[in-house]
Amino acid sequence: MKRALVFWVEGYLYNPNIFQKLLSYIFLPLSFLYCFIMWVRFRIAKPHDFGIDIISVGNLVVGGSGKTPFVTALAQNKQDIAIILRGYGRDSSGLIVVKDREKILVDVSLSGDEAMIYAKKLPLAIVIVSEDRKIAIQKAKEMGVKQIFLDDAYSKHSIKKRDILIDVKTKNSFCLPSGPYREKLWSSKEALVVEEEKDFIRKTTLIDPREKMSLVTAIARPQRLDKYLPEVVGKHYFEDHHSFTKEELETILQLDQSDSLLVTFKDYVKIEKFGLPLSLLDLELQLKNDKISRL
Repeated sequence: MKRALVFWVEGYLYNPNIFQKLLSYIFLPLSFLYCFIMWVRFRIAKPHDFGIDIISVGNLVVGGSGKTPFVTALAQNKQDIAIILRGYGRDSSGLIVVKDREKILVDVSLSGDEAMIYAKKLPLAIVIVSEDRKIAIQKAKEMGVKQIFLDDAYSKHSIKKRDILIDVKTKNSFCLPSGPYREKLWSSKEALVVEEEKDFIRKTTLIDPREKMSLVTAIARPQRLDKYLPEVVGKHYFEDHHSFTKEELETILQLDQSDSLLVTFKDYVKIEKFGLPLSLLDLELQLKNDKISRL
């Protein structure tokens, strides 16, 4: 039921049918009110200067846009940095240091999938999850970092930072609940907007491919993967940040009579503990804009 509702909402926001379009127009008064409230919230915010270079990578719409691989590309090979994010989907709350400079300190259930990606892909970085970004920034400063990357923090207008926004193409320009926009790029807000193909390209690496693979993924708008996929015998979509069980994955292997489960790194960090046959579709970004690479 939950999965069906999530996919219905994704369709409503990004690829609506006639009924969903009609419904979105009915909600327009609420959409205008929501957008106005977000504008007022932006206008009254007073950015606090933490005395450290902070870069936020985000997007204006709900759902995935590639923030995690973009931050990973920016932070690759840098020292004395911290990655801070909320930690969606984790079975914990509060501030948790997922990784210090030397090792990973918690498992994926406490960190959340995206934080664990950073922990595994950025060996030189400190990774912190916290609902309160300000507390996390203070913690990172105490740990001696010189630069901080915030994952999905455009709306944190009370923090002085440099904003990068990944442009997500959509024909629906309305704010929630009529459209996908959580917030707009306000005219007085400085932000660097980056576009795929112009500023970055996506690279895919297929690791441990098998003859018969079943795609299993729990990312927002999973159809985004289609253009990167090798041939698969089945596609199994779950809601974003879904916590898999070994039994449901074994059922998929048996149902499709497949040799392995094809997963992205976001799902790999949650599934590897089960010891099932896995093939990895590793999606990474290559920055084309030298100005961005030097941030």
